[in-house]
Amino acid sequence: MRSAEEKAESRRAVLEQLGKMGISYEMIEHDAAYTVEDMDRIGFDEKVTVCKNLFVRDQKKKPSHWLVVVHKDKRADLDSLAEQLGTKHLSFASADRLKRYLGLAQGEVTPLGVLNDANHEVTVVFDQDLKGKEHLGVHPNDNTATLILSYDDILTFVTGQGNPVRHITVRG
Repeated sequence: MRSAEEKAESRRAVLEQLGKMGISYEMIEHDAAYTVEDMDRIGFDEKVTVCKNLFVRDQKKKPSHWLVVVHKDKRADLDSLAEQLGTKHLSFASADRLKRYLGLAQGEVTPLGVLNDANHEVTVVFDQDLKGKEHLGVHPNDNTATLILSYDDILTFVTGQGNPVRHITVRG
């Protein structure tokens, strides 16, 4: 778990980068939300699609780390994800790897975490169903706030950091 100061600094860095890139957003502050269930209790406007973010890895293949972004209500089956990513040994990455690659703790995972991936080692994988959405909810590297951004703006942010992007179809 990161300190309040670490979270605040991480959030500030994301907001600063969004500003530099000319990306507008709406920010909603709330109690720490570690899970999708916590996010549901916040009570976002029905137009907001809250994202679920999974940091996964393959210990035998490169690239070996993926950040999978799906609608909060979808069940992301690791076997199906592995098949679409062209790998066989997909598992959730450890808290240590999450900290090392994205500078985040469990419960804070977000595609905006690529800001901390200086070596661009994490591939961000979006579910096709998120394309074109105007109101996606993601954490600003701090789970005490949620930013509402368009899919296109999140994609611009991720690619602007130099991270590779893929799209897959997540059923369910």
